[in-house]
Amino acid sequence: MANQAQHGVIIENREKMTVSGVLDVDSFDEQTVVLLTEKGKMTVRGDGLKVLGFTVETGDLQLQGNIIALGYSTADRKNGFLGRMLK
Repeated sequence: MANQAQHGVIIENREKMTVSGVLDVDSFDEQTVVLLTEKGKMTVRGDGLKVLGFTVETGDLQLQGNIIALGYSTADRKNGFLGRMLK
């Protein structure tokens, strides 16, 4: 898989997170940060979350706060409930 995009996550002491392969920041507040990554939508949940920096050119993002959970979603909106209803 020669042209497969790279994505990585480093979490330090559940307080600092570095993410590579970020395409966009969908939304963020102190409890939830939603990122669009090379591998799907990533949701980070926690307390006191702050985006320290995001470099669009490299796709690198730094996040700080009390990290509680991390999850991915690759669901296609077309296959969701509304997409099926509108067929």
